[in-house]
Amino acid sequence: MKKLFVAALMAGASLTGIAGTASAEDNPWMIRGRVIGLLPSESADLSVAGAAMGGSVKISDEYVPELDISYFFTKNIAAELILATAQHDVTATDVAAVAGADVKIGDVWVLPPTLTLQYHFDNGGKFKPYVGAGINATLFYSEDAGAVADNIDYDSSIGPALQVGFDYDLDGTPGGWAFNADVKKIWINSDVTVDFTTALGATVKADADINPLVVGLGFGYKF
Repeated sequence: MKKLFVAALMAGASLTGIAGTASAEDNPWMIRGRVIGLLPSESADLSVAGAAMGGSVKISDEYVPELDISYFFTKNIAAELILATAQHDVTATDVAAVAGADVKIGDVWVLPPTLTLQYHFDNGGKFKPYVGAGINATLFYSEDAGAVADNIDYDSSIGPALQVGFDYDLDGTPGGWAFNADVKKIWINSDVTVDFTTALGATVKADADINPLVVGLGFGYKF
């Protein structure tokens, strides 16, 4: 994971060398605050001792604040680091071992920092759309197995991310305040191990695709 982030940062550094070092009057830094909706598009393959057992998972939608830090190499090219964390409720659905019932398996905190390289379409007007692509590293922490499972463990994940959005200049100056709308698609896959020894006498493994759509609205300030 660290190697991939270092590679992304080195790519950004090479862009700086091509475009020249941004000075203070170039307004290279922009900070945004958004309220985001994390909307998983989840699916999973459940198995016991390597044998498929049917069923899937359901992960709750959540709405949380997000902080974003951007650095503009030129007026068109920027790198953005996206920071947010959220707690999701998790349910195993259609579990064959309990006659196809749903089983709540607690909750988990998700930290998915994402680094994207963006292209901003700046024609001198107030409306400034952009597109981006990058890498996401998702960490899971504070797992709560709930009342049924004995323990639950999520493996970390690395995957791609795509982004589209716009800034709308509120000040009419090169810097200052802007309204922002942003949509990201993030691919997250985790191998999940759920210990159901007490309740079911088995350990269930899930190859879970979470793949959330992240929709955000907020404001940014460019220095």
